[in-house]
Amino acid sequence: MSSSETAARECVASAVRGRVEEIADRWVQLQARQSGGGHPVDESELREEADTLVAALVAGLDSALPTDRIVTSHADLHREVTRLSLRRARGGESPTATSLAVLALKEALLEAVQETTQESAQESAQLFSAALLINRLLDAAGALSFDTYVEGREEIIRRQSRQLLELSTPVVRLWRQVLGVPLIGTLDTARTQVVMENLLQAIQDQEATVAIIDITGVPTVDTAVAQHLMQTVNAVRLMGADCIISGIRPPIAQTIAQLGIDLSTIMTRATLSDALSEAVKLTAGSLPAPDGPVAR
Repeated sequence: MSSSETAARECVASAVRGRVEEIADRWVQLQARQSGGGHPVDESELREEADTLVAALVAGLDSALPTDRIVTSHADLHREVTRLSLRRARGGESPTATSLAVLALKEALLEAVQETTQESAQESAQLFSAALLINRLLDAAGALSFDTYVEGREEIIRRQSRQLLELSTPVVRLWRQVLGVPLIGTLDTARTQVVMENLLQAIQDQEATVAIIDITGVPTVDTAVAQHLMQTVNAVRLMGADCIISGIRPPIAQTIAQLGIDLSTIMTRATLSDALSEAVKLTAGSLPAPDGPVAR
C-alpha cells in the first residue's frame, strides 16, 4: 500500500470515527430524500443499518486488507452490506434503489472528510485522495449490494416457484388407501420431482396401496412427458403401491402410438372414474368410502 493511500485511509477513518452518529443520521436523510419521503424501510431500521454499516466500514479501514478487497474480504463489512441488500430484496425494493441507497453513503462520508480537512494545498490533495478512496470503497459496496440483491430475489423466486408447483400438484385422497394426483399443464423435470416427492410421502403417511395420476389437464404428451410419468410410476411401485394413469384422451393416445412410446407396463384408463373403479377393485372392492364405517 502506498504512503498516499495509507494517508487517505487514515484521513477517512479518522473523520468517520469522530462522526459516526452524524454520518449515520446524514445517510438516513439522504436515503429518505432519494425515496421522496416514502421509503419502504422503516426509519428505525434505516438507522440500525446505518449504525452497523458505518461501524463495519471503520473496522474495514483499520484492517490490513488492501483497499480494493475491504468490502469483499472484511467479514463484518461484507456481512452488513449483504444483510442490507437481502432485507431490501425481501421488502420488494428495486435493485437500483438498493444500490443507490448504498452509494448515498458516499455523500455523507465526503461531507465528514471535508469538514475535518483544512483549507491548504496539502490538505486539498489529501481530500482528493480521500474522495477517490471513498469512491472505490462505495462503488465496490454498491456492486456487492446489487449482486446480493439479485441472488436474493432469485432465491425468493425459486422458493415461490416451488410453492406454486406444490400447490398446482396436490395429492388428494379419493378412497380408502387410494390417492389421486390431478395434473394440469406441462409436466417438466422440476414438476415431476415435486409430484414424485409429494406422492411418495402421501403414500407413506396414509398407507395407500393405489395411486392414480390423472393427466386429463395435460395438453400434450411427448417422449419427455412419458419418461417423467414412467419415473413416477416406478417410484410408486418401489413403495409397494400400484399406479394407474387416467385421462388418456384420444388425441393423446394417438400421439403416444405415433411416437412409439411403450406404456404397456403401466395400467391406464380413459377417465378418472374408470381409474377409481379399478382402484376399488385393487383394494378388494368391499372397502367403504373414506368417511363411512369400516365393513366387518
